[in-house]
Amino acid sequence: MKPIQSYPIEVRGSASRPLGMSPARFLRDYWQKRPLLIRNAFADFQPPLQPDDLAGLACEPTALARLIVHDEKRERWHVNSGPLSEADFARTPDRNWTLLVQDVDKWDADVAGLLQHFGFLPSWRIDDVMVSYAEPGGGVGAHVDQYDVFLLQGLGQRHWAISDDPLAPKACRQDVELKQLVQFEPTHEWLLDPGDMLYLPPGVPHDGVAFGGPCMTFSIGMRAPSQAELTGDLADYIAEQLPEELRYADPDLKPARLSGEIDHGVLDRLKQALPFAGALRDELLHDWFGRFITRYRSAHVPAPLDKPLAADALAAKLAAGARLLRHPWSRLAWSRGKAGCMLYVNGHAHATTPALAQQLCEQRELMPDRKLLAAERTLLLTLVNDGHLLLRTSRRRR
Repeated sequence: MKPIQSYPIEVRGSASRPLGMSPARFLRDYWQKRPLLIRNAFADFQPPLQPDDLAGLACEPTALARLIVHDEKRERWHVNSGPLSEADFARTPDRNWTLLVQDVDKWDADVAGLLQHFGFLPSWRIDDVMVSYAEPGGGVGAHVDQYDVFLLQGLGQRHWAISDDPLAPKACRQDVELKQLVQFEPTHEWLLDPGDMLYLPPGVPHDGVAFGGPCMTFSIGMRAPSQAELTGDLADYIAEQLPEELRYADPDLKPARLSGEIDHGVLDRLKQALPFAGALRDELLHDWFGRFITRYRSAHVPAPLDKPLAADALAAKLAAGARLLRHPWSRLAWSRGKAGCMLYVNGHAHATTPALAQQLCEQRELMPDRKLLAAERTLLLTLVNDGHLLLRTSRRRR
């Protein structure tokens, strides 16, 4: 009789293996299947952002922030959605409150640098880095997320409790703004120190509470469009392509080989998620998904240049050593098919070469090769004028 496979729920990471194992094994055994606690995933971890900086960001008019205070005596939860002010923080109690700020990687380059450690995932699969700061007892209550998340402890300690019981109840309370569980019975509990990381697949009930002192956690969350979102967007796209009389009748991921590529494995999974998509041409499905996934969850769009650059002006700047920096709000992916290679940028498609497409998806800052093809130079000019690539002139030392 074949022995039952055992999967440890706790492992120890190292500098060479932050996951405590190879990415391939993690994806095979844990990704979207079961939770995993990785002790020492990032040894001697130093948070790339300080609490005061996070509070300042929460006061920005366009920041996505929430200040959550738990009144234990009355069992009430108060949620103040941003933008916040200094007065909001001045009124906070000594404990039992937390600050959540989403999309911090779009505002802070050092926080965005954390994403380089997750290069084994397709770049378009990553949504954002949310940062939470909490005083002792602070948290958001037991809840369930519908996406994969890596919870990296950055400052202080946080007590995490989870339930890996597949039959755990998931009904939500109706008396609070937050989607908290009515009933939560943990099967595992841990105290995480800086550098420890907890991976949770979708649907795992969990509760995190700051322990002992100030606490900061970096949550690397994945994009997880629902079937309803996928279906709605695909239906809209098809409607634009087909005549009125035609109507549609309606986690085997491997390490990313080429950054940002939407490969055939993606199409196979889309067809599983959307049964009617199997009747569509692969080229059509590729094009729709490339547009959709680079537009999905985009809170802002880069602004085009007030005065567009001419091709010769851009060529002169690049020849002088200028660098191109990808705008933090620009989302990129690419695919190749019978019609050639397409680069998708915030919902728009551009014909290009696989080499340039991969470079643009892989590198946040690049100095283009001077031997670029004419079509590649045209694409770079378009992306610069549309605001997706920012010119940074090299400073010469005297």
